[in-house]
Amino acid sequence: MRRKDREMDADFAHMVLDKCEYAVLGMTGPEGWPYNVPVTIARRGEELFFHCALEGQKVDCLRRDGRVCVTAVGDTHIPPDKFTTEYESAVAFGLAEEVTDPAEKTAALRLLCQRHVPSNMTDFKASVARSLNRTGVWRVKITGLTGKRKKYDATGKEMKFGRME
Repeated sequence: MRRKDREMDADFAHMVLDKCEYAVLGMTGPEGWPYNVPVTIARRGEELFFHCALEGQKVDCLRRDGRVCVTAVGDTHIPPDKFTTEYESAVAFGLAEEVTDPAEKTAALRLLCQRHVPSNMTDFKASVARSLNRTGVWRVKITGLTGKRKKYDATGKEMKFGRME
């Protein structure tokens, strides 16, 4: 990370992963081109989960090469008196693998639904019973994680967080 003064610890990065509305999943596409798509994620320890269709370009990319990068953005704010943006971000590198065991898929979908639609959990069992066989679930085992933050204090001075070099 170039800006060590904005680097945050793993706990901060986990917090950003846990609160982002969505993340961007980066993969290697056909012929080596980057391919990135937004996904809703849920985290359990050092694993991220997302759901998708059982086929398509994303699944083709993941099956060809499981190395991925997941980027999440937390809170952002544009200070009215500056030409910049305050932000929180996390970047996770990892290996994606398809979850095929029905019990594991159900547990991952429960985790996703509890995070993103907790008010709908009364309908979870019926929904999973209808759609489990046509829903893809993927796990990303995190192998590297960084967090970053830019924020100003009440006086308008940029706050420093990480290691200064």
